[in-house]
Amino acid sequence: MSVLLGPCQSSLLSTSSVVTLLMRFALSKEPQLQVDFHTGMDADSDIAFHFQVCFGHCVAMNSHECGVWECEVKSDNVPFEDGKSFDLHVSVLDNEYWVMVSSQHCYSFARRLLPGSVKMVQVWRGVSLISTCV
Repeated sequence: MSVLLGPCQSSLLSTSSVVTLLMRFALSKEPQLQVDFHTGMDADSDIAFHFQVCFGHCVAMNSHECGVWECEVKSDNVPFEDGKSFDLHVSVLDNEYWVMVSSQHCYSFARRLLPGSVKMVQVWRGVSLISTCV
């Protein structure tokens, strides 16, 4: 499943923006979640922030610019429970993204591209999106 927030001609995010997603893993056999903050109007554009959950394994964060993935940041902290709803809050701070899962700060990722370049947020893989707020 792929859900797009945006796309919009102007910037979707700025410093102090918060993207809130309420979700549930839809597939119980090795579920995954991916959230991408795209700088363009389509899924092939650069990615300012890439957040991927491999349920039960790890969380990976990265950015993709000019066709090249940058240095990936991984965490073994995977606070998601199969079949349970959860909220994901991504806060855009001065120099980093802060990611909270069900009101607990879990991850930080240094910004590599300006948040003002983000035009679209893509949510996909094995999740059901219940609600969104930007």
